[in-house]
Amino acid sequence: MTKLIIINGAPRVGKSVTGNLLFSKLNNSAFLDGDDVWRINPFEVNEKAKNIVEQNIAFVLRNYIKASYEYVILAWVLHQQSIIDRLLNRLDDLKLNVYIFTLIADEDILRDRLRREKSRRTNLNTAIDRLKQSMALGTKKIDTTELQPEEVVNRILTELCIG
Repeated sequence: MTKLIIINGAPRVGKSVTGNLLFSKLNNSAFLDGDDVWRINPFEVNEKAKNIVEQNIAFVLRNYIKASYEYVILAWVLHQQSIIDRLLNRLDDLKLNVYIFTLIADEDILRDRLRREKSRRTNLNTAIDRLKQSMALGTKKIDTTELQPEEVVNRILTELCIG
């Protein structure tokens, strides 16, 4: 049965880095970074764009799962339970085990990471808001404030009883 591993959290907490590193360590795996389906121009966060993105993510995940990959990894913001629920509802006819890891970080560290970011696509206040919303989710939290990416991945592998 496929293990769907969702890595979520605010911008700049390490989702993409963690997802890529986890993907490199898991054989028979597929990885989707949610940012890949947001590559639209102009970049707009509105209901139309959000609906298209959610459909695309579910479509890609469904294809990976149907292709019998043992591990399917998704890294995406997913800051609200309703978004997680909508996504999982689109996959509810498939047999899979779902593991959700919410990456969090100290608010001051997150601010520093965002200030150093070359792309100014992420608004600081929005990112802090996403952090607070992510922290309120009933998911497994991993604080990335003082962890190296390898340590974050090792914690996920431990939770999955791998390694």
